[in-house]
Amino acid sequence: MLLASPYCRTRETARLGFGRPRPSRDLLSARFLASRAARERQPARLRRLLSERPRRGTNTVLVSHNFAIEDATGASLAEGEAVVTAASRGRRGFKIVARVEAQEWARLASRSRAPRVTLREYRVFDGAGPHDVAPARDGTVWFTAQAAGELGRLDPRTGRTRRVPLGPGSAPHGVIVGPDAAAWVTDGGLNAIVRVDAGSLRVRRFPLPRDRPAANLNTATFDRRGALWFTGQAGVYGRLDPRSGRMRVFDAPLGAGPYGIATTPAGTVWYASLAGSHVARIDPRSGRADVAEPPTEGQGARRIWADSRGRLWVSEWNVGKVAVYDPKGGRWREWRLPGDDPQPYAVYVDEADLVWLTDFGANALVRFDPVRERFESFRLRSPGASVRQLLGRPGELWGAESGADRLVVARSR
Repeated sequence: MLLASPYCRTRETARLGFGRPRPSRDLLSARFLASRAARERQPARLRRLLSERPRRGTNTVLVSHNFAIEDATGASLAEGEAVVTAASRGRRGFKIVARVEAQEWARLASRSRAPRVTLREYRVFDGAGPHDVAPARDGTVWFTAQAAGELGRLDPRTGRTRRVPLGPGSAPHGVIVGPDAAAWVTDGGLNAIVRVDAGSLRVRRFPLPRDRPAANLNTATFDRRGALWFTGQAGVYGRLDPRSGRMRVFDAPLGAGPYGIATTPAGTVWYASLAGSHVARIDPRSGRADVAEPPTEGQGARRIWADSRGRLWVSEWNVGKVAVYDPKGGRWREWRLPGDDPQPYAVYVDEADLVWLTDFGANALVRFDPVRERFESFRLRSPGASVRQLLGRPGELWGAESGADRLVVARSR
């Protein structure tokens, strides 16, 4: 668990050092609080966090302010320093067991290793042709059974799959879990966005306007306001208001190609254009898309995902590379995947800001560490697995093996 004070540089420090933090007011300095009573209670709130034992096999990381740490522990820290505590039976409920000075972080980082990864495959059903996956909050995993025109839900605990027909002519491509816990599907066969209720499995369709036939719908994402944005390779992207059902569809600025789409931590929406070899930022109010072009011409930007700093990671299908774009400075970097003929299809950034890709050329999942600039490949057991999409939750990365009628999970420990 990673928690950070919501003020000042604590969240940025947490992101740079450890991953994506959850903000907690328990970590605020009492000096930020207005009332005297609140200031007097604040140190106890941090001490309570320090007295809680982490889940077995894990650590809890708290990023706070010097004054707050001193008030709660009695330890005065210089900038960049840390104390290591352990829960105890003493009066305070914890004890200080070590201190990390600022200059020690580089040494500790050089000795650290990426989490160990184990792969497991789950067979779904013959003829499913699973395309995309979406881990749900209850531990199950949704997947689009594109070849069968259905949505599936796998329970990893039992290995059983529940099948949900989406209607005649269905060919579902993408699936994500919405703020309402429902599965939201981009269905190219129905030319519609489809909602499947997590409890009742009731299916509701939101067809595209009649003047937008054959959009070749691909993927979707929700913005901070709860609107669903989607892409269509025929040269469109669009916005659906789930509450009213109102939909707007826009022409992509450079024509055919919109494919992957993602929302950054700041709430901005970007899509990647496979045929157009670019990425684009969507203005949520006007719907206008502003293009940013990677340095390699004709690279085939297929999928896109944001890290905790708001940088965009892009799988470049045509040239075997992964790219990162920093919108703040407009700077690009690219790395070629290992192997003779890499074909990066999907991209996803996990909670530790490690970048994952699928490589059709190597039939493997690939993990890239941006800090060390190192790749590590994990070969898939099923030949010709063709994993077309990745999505995860803490400790787990899920993919759909479209060529093997299986789902695969990479668990990191």
